[in-house]
Amino acid sequence: MNPELNSEVSQTLDARRNALAAAVTERQFEARPDLLARYGEKGRHHCHKDAEYHLSYLADSIASGSPALFADYVGWARVMLAARGIPAGDLASNLEILREVLRRELPGDPGEVAAGYVETGLEALGQAAPPTQESTAAEPLDGLFQIYLESLLEGRRQDASQLIRRAVEDGVGVKDVYLHVFQRSQYEIGRRWQTNLVSVAQEHYCTAATQLIMSQLYPYIFSTAKNGLAMVGSCIAGDLHEIGVRMVSDFFEMEGWDTFYLGANTPTSDLIRALEEREADVLAVSATMSFHVRGVTELIAAVRSRLSGVKVLVGGYPFNVDPDLWRRIGADGSARDAQEAIELAGRLVAEARR
Repeated sequence: MNPELNSEVSQTLDARRNALAAAVTERQFEARPDLLARYGEKGRHHCHKDAEYHLSYLADSIASGSPALFADYVGWARVMLAARGIPAGDLASNLEILREVLRRELPGDPGEVAAGYVETGLEALGQAAPPTQESTAAEPLDGLFQIYLESLLEGRRQDASQLIRRAVEDGVGVKDVYLHVFQRSQYEIGRRWQTNLVSVAQEHYCTAATQLIMSQLYPYIFSTAKNGLAMVGSCIAGDLHEIGVRMVSDFFEMEGWDTFYLGANTPTSDLIRALEEREADVLAVSATMSFHVRGVTELIAAVRSRLSGVKVLVGGYPFNVDPDLWRRIGADGSARDAQEAIELAGRLVAEARR
């Protein structure tokens, strides 16, 4: 990997995204006259927007040096489009034309780099489709999860809240509720949106309801004696998906850390100021989508330039897809869930104090 070349290619794709998407759309409709008859002008518009999405994810994957991120995006897009009546063959055709256009419009090494990443997506598309059915394997608190999910999807937030409160009062651990009910339900709702089983409005409702119910558990969370350690938790600027890092912050609080949760879309300057004022030992940052990774990289560089002693943990879907991504962007570690983040933070701080 050549970081300088990757950065150049990524910036070029960002700057020329609309023009490149237009070229891809024009070429696809020339090659497939039947598309206009099948989808009309509305279909041409959607084709252009899809090409822009491809280019956006491609640019971020190249900037991160992670072909795996683009391959994963293509697999996700395959399922999402199929659920909306768009066959995998149309996606493959679109990606092949994208590869052709990139080689033509970005001659030399830049075009070959970009085309190579598209090729990883095409290879992923040629593999078996990923499973999209809900897992049937037995999991902890499965009955509680199923009733909670059903309550949310039916718009019965009050019932969901009472269900969780009774479970905790009956002795179910708050951490277990977070991991096996809240986190699992968020994943399942996201899967159902991908497969066109729930609407965006339902997804937003379920997320907002879960955040409210989490806040109702705070009397159980903020009762732990402090251990003298401090952490700051935040989403990267531009990322409004805050529930994951909020769960992480709550876990730190339950372990006795003094937490300072900044929520979504926090400017870098304010985040660094919070680290300084709180004398934080750890910064936990989430990135929900691959196009947030560049922002995380820039944030880490800014933090390093001011505060060399703060340990930076990253998490979120892109880091699960590419387990080595955290190393390349300069973090101190990555965790798949809140419990793993607690354990990793403890080890990093202990090692730093030896």
